[in-house]
This record gives sequence, C-alpha cells and structure tokens, in this order.
Amino acid sequence: MVIKEAGDAQSRDADGRVDLVDRSEFAGSRFANEELLPTTLAERKWTTYNYAALWMGMAHNIPSYLLASGLVALGMDWIQAFLTITLANIIVLVPMLLNSHAGTKYGIPFPVFARAFYGLRGANLPALLRAFIACGWFGIQTWVGGQAIFVIIGKLSGDGWTKAAAFGGHPWTMWLSFGVFWVIQMVLIWRGIDALRRFENWAAPLVTVAFLALFIWIVVKIGGFGPIFDQPSKLGWGADFWTVFAPSLMGMIAFWATLSLNMPDFTRFGGSQRKQILGQIYGLPTTMAFISMISIVVTSGTIVLYGQAIWDPVEVASRFSSPVAVVIGLVMAVIATISANVAANVVSPSYDFANAMPRWLNFRTAGLLTGVIGIVIQPWRLVSDPHTYIFTWLGFYGGVLSAVAGVLMAGYWVLARTQLDLADLYRPTGRYWFTGGWNWRAVAATVIGALFAVGGAYSAPGTGPFPADGLIPLFKPFYDYSWVVGLIVGMVIYAVLSPRRKV
Repeated sequence: MVIKEAGDAQSRDADGRVDLVDRSEFAGSRFANEELLPTTLAERKWTTYNYAALWMGMAHNIPSYLLASGLVALGMDWIQAFLTITLANIIVLVPMLLNSHAGTKYGIPFPVFARAFYGLRGANLPALLRAFIACGWFGIQTWVGGQAIFVIIGKLSGDGWTKAAAFGGHPWTMWLSFGVFWVIQMVLIWRGIDALRRFENWAAPLVTVAFLALFIWIVVKIGGFGPIFDQPSKLGWGADFWTVFAPSLMGMIAFWATLSLNMPDFTRFGGSQRKQILGQIYGLPTTMAFISMISIVVTSGTIVLYGQAIWDPVEVASRFSSPVAVVIGLVMAVIATISANVAANVVSPSYDFANAMPRWLNFRTAGLLTGVIGIVIQPWRLVSDPHTYIFTWLGFYGGVLSAVAGVLMAGYWVLARTQLDLADLYRPTGRYWFTGGWNWRAVAATVIGALFAVGGAYSAPGTGPFPADGLIPLFKPFYDYSWVVGLIVGMVIYAVLSPRRKV
C-alpha cells in the first residue's frame, strides 16, 4: 500500500519508505540528476546478505590489516590491539546506523541528506570534505594494490623487474604497477553500482579465505599460538599504554568515520530498515574483529620469525618460499583491495562531486575525477610509517568529519525526528534553501566542532607534521579524543543554535 503525503509530492509505503510521486519537476534542475534523485521503491532491493557482503569486502583489505599490525608495531600486545580495534568499531557503528536510516527511508545519497541541515548549496561543504578524504583513501588503497602487482610480477620475472631503475624513490616498474591497478578500478566503477554489488557478492568470501590462509601459514611456521601470545606488550598497562591508547582508539574509529557519514549512499538501495541494520551489524564488527585478529597474529608471528614486526602483509607474502603461494596470496590481496576501494572510496565521492556539479558530473565521470585526485594526493607518503598512518592521517580527518556527523545526528534525530520533505531537498525555493542555499548554523557547528577536535593537533618530535605543543596549544588536550570531541561539540552547538521546530 502506498500513501500520498506532503501535498501529494511524496508517497510512503507500508514499511515507511518514502518516494517522490512525480519526478518531472526536477528534470534539468541544477540540484538533481539521475544519481542524486531518490531511488525508486522498486530499486530498493538490497538484502541483509548484500550489506554483510559489502562490509566483508570493505573491511577485509590491506589498510584494515594495517590498523592492527600498526598497533603491534607501536608496541601493543595482541590483547591490547584487539580490544582497541573491537571497541572502536562498536562505537563507530552507532552513528553509522543512525545516519543510514535516512538513506533507506528516503532513498537519498549522503550529499542530498546533508542538504536538510546545511542547505542545498551548503551541503557541498560536508560532501566535499568527505570526497577529498575518500580520494586520499583511494590513493592509499591503489598504492597498496599496485605493490601487490609489483611483487607478483617480480616473483615471476625476477630481479629485472624488482630492481629496475629508480624514479621518485621507487622502481619505475612500481609506478607502472600502480598505474595498471588504477585502470582496473576505473573500469569497474565505469560499469556502475550494480556491477559493484555483484563483484562484492563473490569477492568477499574469496578474500576471507585468503586471509585465513595467511593466518594458518604463520601459525604453522612458528609452531602454534604459544610464541605469538607470549609476546609481551612493550607498553605495559600503565601510563605508556594509555598515552598511546586514546589517540589509537580515535584513529581506529576514524578509519570508518567516512562511512559513518555516507552509508546512505548504500542504504538508499535497502529493501528495509531491518535488512540494512542487520546486514551492517553482522558485517562491520565481526569482519573487523576477524581481520584484526589475523593481522595481530601474523604481525606478532613476524617478530618471532624475523625479529621485527612486519606490518605490511604484502611484504610478509613476498617472503613465502613458494612462488605459487606468493602469486595466489597477492592475487587475493589485489581482489581485496579492489573490493574495498571501489565500494568505500569511489562510490561516495562520485555522489559528492556530482552533487557539486550535477549538470557536468555523473556517477562515472565523478569516479574518474576521484581517481585522478587520489594520485595527486601522493598516497605513498601517507602509508610510509604507522605514526603517519594512524596519528596524522586517521586522527586528524576523523576529528573533522566527526563534527559533520554530530550535525547530521542532531538535525535528523533530535530536531527533524526523522521527518524530511523529500521534494524540498531538490527545490531552490523549498524549506532547505535557508539563506542563499546555506544554513549558517550547521556551518558554525561544523567549524567549532572541528576546531575543538583538531585545533590542538600535535606530533611527537620527528614523527609528524604538527608542532609538539599543538597547532593551538589551548586545544592540545582534546586532540587525543578528537573524534568524540568533534561529535559532541558539533551535535550540541547545532542543537543549541537551531530553532525549536522541525528542520
């Protein structure tokens, strides 16, 4: 049964999902195109398995692996690293599910959802923040995938490939591998969102098997779990651990802070709220716990085998004695990286860039733009060491995006009570136009939340780009808790500034 409402502009089905009655009004609109308009009820058919498989594909990847291995490399033992990551993923699941609700209910992507609180033009602020961070992630994943291709070909062709003439600090063959991997992903995204869903459905189980094989190999190689679990923490459980724990927890949360904003890009295809909620609950915490435990065991095992923590799984796989094992292992790494990268880091910015220029960019062309920016960001520098990866990259952007999450949660759940006027999200004369297309309250809440979260960004001497006393010393104590601080401050400021009426 479908019920018309909101002046007959929108309809609602028995599950509470809302759709537009007439889309002809928005043909040629500068605020709409095929990708930005709501999915029809007939298009909302993703199942619980589709969402669980999506998360398996996105979570079972090398950068996810690097989270846990990076914590071990920083001195944590297996218990400390596992608890830190598990707690972080339980925490980030909360805003993720809260923001996912609007996608399923209204069939809208993240940048259109943001229009309800930032304005039709102002939504470009959070959308482009999210997009440029996704470009950075796309570059990181593409560099990692290129490394896997580089090692595979090196095992098959010998030193002539791996010891080729250097350019920019790496063999020219590494740059070629990077480029080949980039092209493979662009071909997949050019085929559209349905091709992505089909790819995730078969790739996710294969990737899981590959990581299990790596896990079994290291355990057999060192003679069981004993040598791994006996590895002591270099930090202990005193002040040294807690000093590292807080910023590490924020970094682990920040790893999925991007998806906590833009999950509507995927849940807009949900068959029901129940299906997307269960799929994400089954998918995110369990798969991240799985990959983190494998990473912890393998990295701890490299300490036993090689006397040092090797945090890069591509390097670990390259040490296999059998060329066949190396090739199989790294082919799985390539599939894992494509699975995660295209889903997590191309889908969102494609919508975000399209939102900024809907007449000029669609899902495919915006995806190509994402790929280009991902190269310009120079991802090889971001994954150069665990300090840069966890504390600088993850910690800083997580604090900024958390303020956006706070605005969305306060606006949708506290002020609007989940009730939006769907048609007005595309009308420059509607209730979400605010002032010139911008809602200054949301912008102010985002800026203030981000200032509190990352204004005091600091680095230990020699480990990062920030001064030891913090960018703004007054805010330095907040930086270790950047994601929580940004979320709370953004939420509170927006709720206080906004009038007591539905948004």
